[in-house]
Amino acid sequence: MNAGIAILTLAYVLSQFYRAFLAVLAPDLTADLGITPAELSRASGIWFLVFAAMQIPVGLSLDRIGPRRTAAILLGVAGGGGAALFAVATAGWQVSVAMGLIGAGCSPVLMASYFIFARQFRPAVFATLAGVLIGVGSLGNIAASVPLGWAAEILGWRGAMQALAGLTVATAVGCWCLVRDPEEIAGGPRGSLLDVLRIPAIWAILPMLFVNYAPAAGLRGLWAGPYVADVYDARFVGAVTLAMGLAMIAGNFAYGPADRIFGTRKWVVMGGNLIGAAICGVLWLIPVPGLWMATGLLAAVGFFGASYALCVAHGRAFFPQHLVGRGVTLLNLFSIGGVGVMQFATGPIFVAAGGGVAGYQALFGVFALVLLAGCAIYALAPDNTD
Repeated sequence: MNAGIAILTLAYVLSQFYRAFLAVLAPDLTADLGITPAELSRASGIWFLVFAAMQIPVGLSLDRIGPRRTAAILLGVAGGGGAALFAVATAGWQVSVAMGLIGAGCSPVLMASYFIFARQFRPAVFATLAGVLIGVGSLGNIAASVPLGWAAEILGWRGAMQALAGLTVATAVGCWCLVRDPEEIAGGPRGSLLDVLRIPAIWAILPMLFVNYAPAAGLRGLWAGPYVADVYDARFVGAVTLAMGLAMIAGNFAYGPADRIFGTRKWVVMGGNLIGAAICGVLWLIPVPGLWMATGLLAAVGFFGASYALCVAHGRAFFPQHLVGRGVTLLNLFSIGGVGVMQFATGPIFVAAGGGVAGYQALFGVFALVLLAGCAIYALAPDNTD
């Protein structure tokens, strides 16, 4: 099981990389293929929406055939194939198709790990395990900053993507060989997605999941790169995205055990997201605060936007064992789906605001408002700390 969790963690490093790497390659893709920031926003949104849509079949597959085959097949075929297509892309639509395939390939990785955690460990430590996994996996966020910039300079962006395609397939083979499926619950009820939806508590948690990751993922995964390049200097894109990635890692480790420290999950999540909304509001009021201040504020958005694992643990506490697979993937669908919807929406919002500083200012304001809306609904959720 330890080797299986280790290879799934490596797979999740790749998943984090693939959701964030466009911010660094954006200048190269614009120069070589003529892809605009709005088109890159759409391609990034496709990754998240395909990832989200896959959560329904992934949840069914986890409950029926287990995490080993689910993760290995999708990661190897769709993830590796999508990275290979990206490496040879000559047009924007090919980048979009590649991003969709990569999103499908990455879709089962985190949920396969959570499925094992839920079946093999005490519920009280689920949030801590989930947070640690995301924290370690977020090294992919780091790899998709300065290291990717170096690789693109040495190998070219196509060579870097070819190497990543090979690494993705190798990781999938490792999942097939090393992951061990938990024992089935013999003779128990099977349940369905409708049974999950009949649990009243999750209806106030789902809106929070829909918005809590969207600002951090949207800014780190795409908009931070163009923002720094347009407003300050393209030479600092790697450093700023690195700072934001490190802050997101620190945030995951900080949120993970917070429910046991403070005796609540709901109010830790609520407090962190209210602070995140306030930081986005500052960037809306002062969209060009200077490079150092902008870096600090973006890093703070990443840190306080890392409440995903704790929010999932909050929802998972209401699921019976036979609904864990479908339940956690439904929660993930809303989280990743929210990012995808926001990525699709932010491109037109940026253009409608006139682009440039005014466009980025509009994005910061929208991110602040959606976080506040999510918190308002989440206030109705019952707390649960197992």
